[in-house]
Amino acid sequence: FVNEDQPAAAHASPSGGPSTMRAILFTDIEGHTSMMQRLGDERGRAVLREHERITRETLRAHVGTEVKTMGDGFMASFGSVSSAAECAVALQRAFAARAGSEPIAVRIGLNAGEPIAEDDDLFGASVILVARIAGQAHGGEILCSDVVRGLLAGKEFLFSDRGDVALRGFEDPVRLYEVSWREG
Repeated sequence: FVNEDQPAAAHASPSGGPSTMRAILFTDIEGHTSMMQRLGDERGRAVLREHERITRETLRAHVGTEVKTMGDGFMASFGSVSSAAECAVALQRAFAARAGSEPIAVRIGLNAGEPIAEDDDLFGASVILVARIAGQAHGGEILCSDVVRGLLAGKEFLFSDRGDVALRGFEDPVRLYEVSWREG
């Protein structure tokens, strides 16, 4: 998902305009490799197709743009942090409510910033950070950066402080918050 070696000189969006503030959502299926080994290629791919369908439908419903998918996860961008958080909650609820013999436990990370947009892809520190945040989550969790929590102030989201976490490639620890999505 993340190209850490991308040159920083390209600051234009695919349409040639300047970089813009975006909320970035990153997902990853927990235990994907073991699931594929257990189910085999054909049955495992059927589960992945269902994951892709649910994710794409939920992204469309929340005006998210699919940036890319890499088999067991997605990167998407949003013009609104609220829409990204609402989409993350809707994704977790959809996967939890899904009927099927094979559960799909998705880890979700949220961040916001001004990534480099180039060739219909996103690059830069905000993208690398969201990938690292998602990597800290467990299946069924949504973790977000302090930036996202701050931008959602006054909205109807509940957060649990997960504390400062050292993330590979970042000099300073990053404050993470879990976004509550379960009702009740």
